[in-house]
Amino acid sequence: MDIINIIFALLSIGLGCFGWLAPRYTMGALDLTMGETTMGASEVRASVGCLFVGMGIGALILGSPEAYVMLGFCWCGAALGRLTSIVLDGNSQKKLVYFLVEAAVGIPAIWLNL
Repeated sequence: MDIINIIFALLSIGLGCFGWLAPRYTMGALDLTMGETTMGASEVRASVGCLFVGMGIGALILGSPEAYVMLGFCWCGAALGRLTSIVLDGNSQKKLVYFLVEAAVGIPAIWLNL
């Protein structure tokens, strides 16, 4: 169980690094475009990047089941937002893949640590 928790935390950090350090790449992968200001890149660095980096680092530092459960809740929150978009905004293969990845991290992280 500990190794799985560490993998989930490292996955969070690794994926978050893309948003943090490569926001334009991440925006392209998410079908987002830059506006007239750099606010879009700033938002990606914060919410798609460092938020996930911080979650993963925090879980590793705390190392408690509660920390890994919270990591799972965060990933499940992302999955819920993605599912809402699938239902209300229309489905796409990309949305479905992202939803499955988010749920595949979030649900086991909660289940293994409760």
